[in-house]
Formats: sequence, C-alpha cells, structure tokens
Amino acid sequence: MFDPLLNQLHRSIKIRGGEPQAIPNGLGECVAINGKSIIRSWLWKVPGFRRLRVTRLDGGENLQVLNSVAYPDYINEQPLMGIDLLWFGKTSKLVAVMDFQPLMQDQDYFDRYLYGLKSLRCRFPELSNDQIMRSFDPHQYFSPWLLFCRGGPEQVNGLLPEAFSAFLNCYWSLCEKATKRSSKLHPKEVKRLHIDYDKYSAERDPAHGLFKSYFGKKWSDRFLQEFLFPLSLGNQFSLSDEGNKNHEL
Repeated sequence: MFDPLLNQLHRSIKIRGGEPQAIPNGLGECVAINGKSIIRSWLWKVPGFRRLRVTRLDGGENLQVLNSVAYPDYINEQPLMGIDLLWFGKTSKLVAVMDFQPLMQDQDYFDRYLYGLKSLRCRFPELSNDQIMRSFDPHQYFSPWLLFCRGGPEQVNGLLPEAFSAFLNCYWSLCEKATKRSSKLHPKEVKRLHIDYDKYSAERDPAHGLFKSYFGKKWSDRFLQEFLFPLSLGNQFSLSDEGNKNHEL
C-alpha cells in the first residue's frame, strides 16, 4: 500500500545525493515471530543531514507502516522531517502524521522555518483536523501546522499521495533555503536538542509495543535504541555523530 510513497521518498533522497549507510547488524530486516510480516529499514547520508532513516513494515492486509525521520547536520537548526503513516486493515483506518518537527517552540523559529508547512495546512484542510494525538504532547517537537489525519480508503487512495508529494517538495525546498541563512543556534545547542528529541521520542514511541508483539522484545529494544533513536542512549552512540565528523563541536 505504501510502496509507491516509499519509492518516491527514496528517489527524492537519491536525487539529492543520498548514499546508503550501514545499519547495526540484524536491524536492517526482520521477519515477524509468526512469519507473516516483515520490517525493512534504510539509513541514508544526504548532504546537509547527519542521518535520514526510513522504515517500512509490511504486515499484509492487517497492517502497513511507513516511517521516516531526517536529522539535519548540527550546523543547521532547521526542523526535523517526520513522517508516520499507518494503515490498519481490519478497521480500514489510516493514521497519517507528516510534520516539520521544530527543535523549539518559539514564534521567531516558526516564522523562519514553518511558513511552507503552514501553507500546506491551508492547501489540505483534510489533514489539518484537531484530533488529539496519543502518546505525544502536540506542543513539544510538533509544529502548530502538522499534517494529521485519521481516515479511510478514500484518503489513502486520493488525498495521501498528493499531500505526501507536496510535503516532500516543501521540506526539500526549506532545506535549500536553510543553507543560505545562518543558524541562530550554536551547533552544540542543536546537538543537545537532537539528543533531547531522541530521548523524548524513545520514551514515548507508541510503535515500540507494536514492534514487540510482532518481532519480540529483544529485537525491538535494540531497534528502538540503536536505529530509531540512537542518541537516546547518550554518549554510547552520540560520540560518533555521523555526518558531523568535520564540524568541531
């Protein structure tokens, strides 16, 4: 169901010079305990980003998931790109979240980096409903104009592909403009905010329970800590700081 969107995302990454990176052993692919589902992940190094990860879970008719987060280099204070698409087949329910995830809840920061996303909210009113997101505080690491929808087959086949394309184009456009402006935050502060984001997300990730039910606790714990949110572990993984070895922090 989400494969066309996955392919589009990967194409856009490659166009921008993305190169695949190694994933911790055993975390790139895993078959579910019951043998009926499979999860695959990709890690990319893209110019201007320290890491960009993508995950696709294929659970057949029961469950489909596409998730991605892009982390800019520490010298760039722009928001993270966050994509979370889930399809629950038994109830025919779509949950879609796409956002420029801000590093701070500050109006000046919003004005500098979220004007494009704000315009998308106006363009796609169906993705601007005010339903409450569970597990996360919408006022921390989420923008006021995140694209969020609980829908059905009509949204999956009609609205979502168009909105996904527009969202990607808008974020890449933001990246191009961000390279022409100076960050107000020091790279050390951006790094701290990235660490805080990983810690906050690892503690609240609603998908972790789902992964444990499909792939077991041991694998899912490693996936959460070593691939999804590696900075949540503190110095063990932050010392490498992929993509920032040439920037003195």
